[in-house]
Amino acid sequence: MSVYSSPQRATRVSSSQLPDSQLEPVLAGRSVSDAEPAVRVLVVDAHSFFRKGVSLVLTDEGMNVVGEAADGEEGVRLVTRLSPDVVVIDTHMPGLSGIEATRRVVEQSPGTQVLVFTTSGDDDDVLRAIAAGARGYLLKGAPMDELVEGVRTLAAGGSTVSPRAAAPLLRQLRAHATEAAMDTGLPDELSEREVEVLKLLTQGADNSVIGASLHISKGTVKNHISAILEKLRVENRVQAAVVAVRAGLA
Repeated sequence: MSVYSSPQRATRVSSSQLPDSQLEPVLAGRSVSDAEPAVRVLVVDAHSFFRKGVSLVLTDEGMNVVGEAADGEEGVRLVTRLSPDVVVIDTHMPGLSGIEATRRVVEQSPGTQVLVFTTSGDDDDVLRAIAAGARGYLLKGAPMDELVEGVRTLAAGGSTVSPRAAAPLLRQLRAHATEAAMDTGLPDELSEREVEVLKLLTQGADNSVIGASLHISKGTVKNHISAILEKLRVENRVQAAVVAVRAGLA
């Protein structure tokens, strides 16, 4: 376990060098006069190299990485001690799994949001993590800016799920769509192209796949998705997909 407390760039400090009273972090990358404090993050991953890489990326983005843990048990202990805004955690670790650790974090520290960051896109893992209380589920291998944006989204009270990880959630919703009250339909202001993008989005396609399928650029896909979110009055693509499924699009 390591704890960071540098106002400029992360500097590793062994926990054995600090008494408990000094484990409380200070703001990183912000002046004391800033109105909004840096997002405080705990990184939990069994792989040291990856864990430190994530910590450095988040620190470079102005976040305050308050500590690291190599397993679920240590992660839960540090959450209780440090009360971070967001925990970035893997699902599969020795000992206590990330999913069980997520459940304990949610129970013991309601103010801390959990973002699962893992290689596993397995349906059961995604569903179990969301059921345990995770507000975000992103897959390793995605651009790191997605992780950065995901942490910020969770810290602001939102949620995020990568398109591929969202697939099992949408499959479950489609399986029970006939059992739920269906909405009146999609807004009339959605263009034909936007409906095409939305349909692919409900299938779990990412921007690259959507662009290739419709022969448009990724930038154009992003513009369409922004317009779709605004017209559907939702905050993210997963919520948009849920609206579409309930409207009978998928």
